Amino acid sequence: MVHQFPEPEIFTLNCPTQQILDVISDKWSVIVLYCLAFQPRRYNDIQRRIEGISQKVLTQSLRRLERHGLVRRTVLSEMPLSVEYSLTELGETLMDPLLAIATWRVFRFLCKP
Repeated sequence: MVHQFPEPEIFTLNCPTQQILDVISDKWSVIVLYCLAFQPRRYNDIQRRIEGISQKVLTQSLRRLERHGLVRRTVLSEMPLSVEYSLTELGETLMDPLLAIATWRVFRFLCKP
């Protein structure tokens, strides 16, 4: 099949597509993004909702997503420390493509001939 659009520069190391794929190719990152898609959540709420994620992996995922501008960390109070995580505008734009992938996966594996 020949496509009518230009081939992306995905094969170069500095390609933005390659960089974002590196961030979202981790399953925990995608699950964390889904968890935050519907409402802001506190750390413990995220950890309770995502079965099987360790505290270390959750912390690493949140930091990485925040560093790449997909998740916002908001300190709600100093004593005791209360932090809330939410999607940024950029993170919200990622939800439609991720939902399309999730829908494709479910359809593909549930509808095997």
